[in-house]
Amino acid sequence: MSDVRLVPYQVEEIIEELSNIPDGVEMIDAPSLWDRSKKGKGNVVAVIDTGCQTDHPDLRERIISGRNFTTDFGGDASNFSDNNGHGTHVAGTVAASGTGNGVVGVAPEANLLILKVLTHEGSGKIEWIIKAIQYAVDWEGPNGEKVRVISMSLGGPQDVPELHEVIKYAVNHNVSVVCAAGNEGDDCENTDEFSYPGAYNEVIQVGAVDFQRNLTEFTNTNAEIDLVAPGVKILSTFPENRYARLTGTSMATPHVSGALALLINLSKSEFGRSFSEVEIYAQLIKRTTPIGFTKQGEGNGLLTLGLVDRIAEMFNPDKEEDVSQTLQTSKS
Repeated sequence: MSDVRLVPYQVEEIIEELSNIPDGVEMIDAPSLWDRSKKGKGNVVAVIDTGCQTDHPDLRERIISGRNFTTDFGGDASNFSDNNGHGTHVAGTVAASGTGNGVVGVAPEANLLILKVLTHEGSGKIEWIIKAIQYAVDWEGPNGEKVRVISMSLGGPQDVPELHEVIKYAVNHNVSVVCAAGNEGDDCENTDEFSYPGAYNEVIQVGAVDFQRNLTEFTNTNAEIDLVAPGVKILSTFPENRYARLTGTSMATPHVSGALALLINLSKSEFGRSFSEVEIYAQLIKRTTPIGFTKQGEGNGLLTLGLVDRIAEMFNPDKEEDVSQTLQTSKS
């Protein structure tokens, strides 16, 4: 089987210390759901990547477990440290806690299962990824926790049947699989560029836009794109207790992974029951905004978590006032 590599990315800036809700987290309206979704608490997101700095101040409280599937560190399965930087950045966008002078992720109280499948060079074998996906689905935490979301910002040019099968296994076990579209785009919305596993129909494939809501020139376009998220100069955690701005569809993907952790809790709170993978996907897609590109380019549109609330306010402008008056009457 051929190797898989990191979706190419660009380091824009490395920062020592800050206190910030990153622009990407704000752009997708994540803070608007934090109170009602318990910030993703109780959900486990498996980040399948280059590992993670386990003692980073914004991540150490979020990491529930991990495993190394690569030959790095002598093949020590218990050492899933990040010797590249990419995985730590992705993990922070999903669930950084903002402890001290740090950043906040999309779902800052979700837990992270760190599965290292890519070496310090950013490459890995297909069989490592297959084993990691299987491990994530079968994994159970110390208190019975199960993985609900898998986040993968990696890809390769070949459709490998065994990889496709394990992804189907994950989805059939109620796990949402979120993948980067890839950075081989030619700046033309109507041409297809495929990277696997992102191009499989069963996964949630994420393309990238900038902060002006423009489709990036590098993002892959194809008929399987589900939605887009911010992927240019994204601020997140980085090794050695630092922070960095990185660019790529790799950076767009964890915005969606964290959003799913929020929506799982929000849906259960509002409907009084747990949702299936298909139902959570529907809740995700109803929170997308078309931004004027082709479906091959933007899929269903830009992730906009506050969209449903804004539509409700538009059609029920007096609802908040009515509730306030009711509360006042009940107190009198």
